Amino acid sequence: MKVILDHNLSPKLARALHAFFEGEHEVRALRDKFSPSITDLQLIHELSREGTWVFISADRRITKNKAERLAFRGSHLIGMFLSASLYKAKEIKKLERLLALWETIEQAVSLVQPGAMFELPMKSHRLRQVKD
Repeated sequence: MKVILDHNLSPKLARALHAFFEGEHEVRALRDKFSPSITDLQLIHELSREGTWVFISADRRITKNKAERLAFRGSHLIGMFLSASLYKAKEIKKLERLLALWETIEQAVSLVQPGAMFELPMKSHRLRQVKD
């Protein structure tokens, strides 16, 4: 699984996950791959050209902005968006939740088509699919 964490999440999270899953999954921080000035539409297009990426973000605007949502739905990306409470949590809690949800994320990725979007919960192990 190729996973990329958006600019709004600490690169430390991506690096910790990369170290933990080295050899099994590729986990990258977006800022290690793209300029911070890249737009969401450019980002969606560029990542999609590389095949399927799991895109972890706290930027829910992608799920609400019509142009970005349509671009994402037509891309090779699978979105995992942090719930508001998870985004507000401390970094260690975010890491803990991502590790706790990792198998659930893997299962979802294996079952859905690219363009799908989910919300990562603070407490539950169930992902909520983001609908249009």
